[in-house]
Amino acid sequence: MAKVASKNAKVKDAKAAAESKVWTKVIRAVRSPKTGAYTFKDAIVHKDKVMEYMNQK
Repeated sequence: MAKVASKNAKVKDAKAAAESKVWTKVIRAVRSPKTGAYTFKDAIVHKDKVMEYMNQK
């Protein structure tokens, strides 16, 4: 017989699950002034701060 998973097993901490939804992974292309090649920088940013991160130089 197969085991039945309980609904509580999916989310152990509801507060932590809700908190994680306010963070976003942002990937930005940055051009090297020396070679002209692009590199990619990624960061995990609060969803309210995404535009500030993208406008950085």
